[in-house]
Amino acid sequence: MSGRDAGGARREGPRCIAIVGPFASGKTSLFEEILFRTGAIPKVGAVASGNTVGDASPEAREHAMSVEVNTATTTFMDETYCFIDCPGSVEFAYESDPVLACVDAAIVVAEPDDKKIPALQVVMKHLEERNVPRLLFFNKIDRASGGVRDALELLQPVSSVPLVLRQLPIWKDGIAVGFVDLALDRAFLYREHAPSEVIDMAEMERMESEEARFSMLESLADHDDALMEQLLEDIQPPRDEVFADLVKEMRASEIVPVFLGSAANGNGIMRLLKALRHEAPDVTDTRARLDLEDATGPLVQVMKTIHTSHGGKLSLSRVLAGSVEDAAELDNAAGPAGKVSGIYDLLGQKTTKRGTAKAGDTVALGKLDGAVTGDTLSAKGAAIPTIAVPTPPQPVLHKVVRPSERKDDVKLSAALAKLVDEDPSLVVEHRQETGETVVSGQGEMHLRVALERLASKNGLSIETAVATVPYRETIKGSVTQRGRHKKQSGGHGQFGDIVIDIKPLPRGSGFVFNETISGGVVPRQYFSAVEAGAREALESGPLGGFPVVDVSVTLTDGSYHSVDSSEQAFKMAALLAMREGLPQCQPVILEPVLKVEITVPSDATPKVNAIVSGRRGQLLGFDGKPDWDGWDVISALIPEAEIADLIIELRSATQGVGTFTSNFDHLAEVHGRLSDDILKAASKEAA
Repeated sequence: MSGRDAGGARREGPRCIAIVGPFASGKTSLFEEILFRTGAIPKVGAVASGNTVGDASPEAREHAMSVEVNTATTTFMDETYCFIDCPGSVEFAYESDPVLACVDAAIVVAEPDDKKIPALQVVMKHLEERNVPRLLFFNKIDRASGGVRDALELLQPVSSVPLVLRQLPIWKDGIAVGFVDLALDRAFLYREHAPSEVIDMAEMERMESEEARFSMLESLADHDDALMEQLLEDIQPPRDEVFADLVKEMRASEIVPVFLGSAANGNGIMRLLKALRHEAPDVTDTRARLDLEDATGPLVQVMKTIHTSHGGKLSLSRVLAGSVEDAAELDNAAGPAGKVSGIYDLLGQKTTKRGTAKAGDTVALGKLDGAVTGDTLSAKGAAIPTIAVPTPPQPVLHKVVRPSERKDDVKLSAALAKLVDEDPSLVVEHRQETGETVVSGQGEMHLRVALERLASKNGLSIETAVATVPYRETIKGSVTQRGRHKKQSGGHGQFGDIVIDIKPLPRGSGFVFNETISGGVVPRQYFSAVEAGAREALESGPLGGFPVVDVSVTLTDGSYHSVDSSEQAFKMAALLAMREGLPQCQPVILEPVLKVEITVPSDATPKVNAIVSGRRGQLLGFDGKPDWDGWDVISALIPEAEIADLIIELRSATQGVGTFTSNFDHLAEVHGRLSDDILKAASKEAA
């Protein structure tokens, strides 16, 4: 449905609004209150009671937190909106990325808590990087103890553009009982879970609101020369011009309007909804922001993949242009995505079948088996534009998973594939060296929820373990070793006889095989068999059975039998020589060391430096994170064995926002007691 915005321009289609913000800031409560006030639900649920439309999954209710995006379509003043409630924890942050790629605007939910400023900065940066128009809902105003303008000044560093106060609270006995709308220049009294009541402004409130309104106009005038002249000449600008500036500058991401309220009490909701109705962009603006003005459609962006128990696969999608009919065939960049089998509106986990989806609609499309989260879809055979969706961040925590019963191996593989389809920030890897299936994710809670979902949705009993560290062995000494394989059992026997030099190589050299045979004492046709035997011996070292690296083997002498010699015999001779020679070469254990870059708020840097040192890490230095005021990037070298639970300690030290990336750097020798402990563990595992 179309209408007109505050500037008089015609709007196209339903709008899609993301609700984002730090963990526990009240996003789901706001989501619930919006649905109640727009008539989508008959009564308001509560997160604590486990009866909200959002956070309806068993995992979300078990942990009392959002663990995935929740979507609801509703209407307000005869216009259609889709609100998408996004998780606040950094561990589930990637859920928001495909959503933010194609929403019209975002409501950022914040609260008067300086401890959550780093988390709020992360949210705001994500929006700024995608140039998503946004407004800020200053929640829990009923709990605010200081002045709102002081709180806003504290929050300003989280945003690269001005936070512009649109409302001023009215206080009574230290409690916010209402607000002054600075654009309308009217006062309102809060009513619990009901529209606010217009009241007369007291003299003191009038004086404070005039000052706050002038400050708002000054911010707008930074992008409007005519308004600046009016302010300099002490001329009150017309109200419609003020609203036009608010619309233009919010849509251009030049300001972030700030609204006040309490989601838990239902305060400030109607003014927020009216601001969205008049000021939020529509799908036409979003196409322009994405450089898709010429798109005719159908053009669809997949925001989330959902595997339901009975309805199969659903692709939560935004129609950006054109329309999508049931049974339409759609393609993605890789080829056919499938034929649409059902189009649905969502209200949390409830689906309602509907007809054609048009530009602006946010719907679930059924049975698009070839579509994945982040895909852009278009008509079969049509050109498909690229809509940028960030790749998932590198995993920071790893767990080995296996079914309690071996018969469930195949079932587990299929369940893991669906899990990753729903959540691309999970990575599943089968490690050939150890035979382990490793699930990797963004933190302790992320993996816990993923494994709970894996078990509950598929009826699987899952066991977990810490992933095996890929230790290596090498040698520090040299030896010349004979290997002789002779066997006679009737008929042709087996005979292979070699002499090899085993020597260490510089770290990172791998394996080198040479031969200096003269006189044909070992025929050339057997050289490759000797090399194969040496390589096989290096697969399991003499200390803990770990692969041996950085070794040179040179075939120098030997003998053969014209009848009994064979490639297999010379391979066995090489195996014997290596197994007898390696223990004499001063073997040692090597551990992988990773280059780690840790990103944290600057005030946590000293704590994190201590954490690194406590994990046998070598600090390389730190620097400010580019374009992130108040954040540092710490570089260090840390043994992989010390990385396993690093993210848990790091998050604890940084209000839940610290993270890191890691890459293999080198192998380092392990000394003393640590080496003994590794060998004891390897011996126990082998037994």
